[in-house]
Amino acid sequence: METVAAKVAHEIPDRPPLKIMPGELVQVSDRDTEWPEFVFVTAESGTGWVPLRHLSHDTGQALVLTGYDTTELPTLAGEQLEVVEEDALSGWVWCRNAAGREGWVPIKTVESA
Repeated sequence: METVAAKVAHEIPDRPPLKIMPGELVQVSDRDTEWPEFVFVTAESGTGWVPLRHLSHDTGQALVLTGYDTTELPTLAGEQLEVVEEDALSGWVWCRNAAGREGWVPIKTVESA
């Protein structure tokens, strides 16, 4: 697997991660201005930012087409991370740290190790 290094620290939001499953109904609201591929959704289990392509509609009630986990991984500058999955379209990469913890990290905060 590819290894990357965190160029800068990444702090995670102060809200629980959201995991949505295919077939689930969510309410879609705002589109993110910094990350235009993402919309804010409200589900039975919570709220979070999800790439629009995982949903059937860009406003109102939408069906989840592809499951998604909003878990983010906090990083420290210089930390080595193992890339598990890259989502170049949205600008994020799913990584695993040395302790085995996994989550999304912005691609712009990492570089090839």
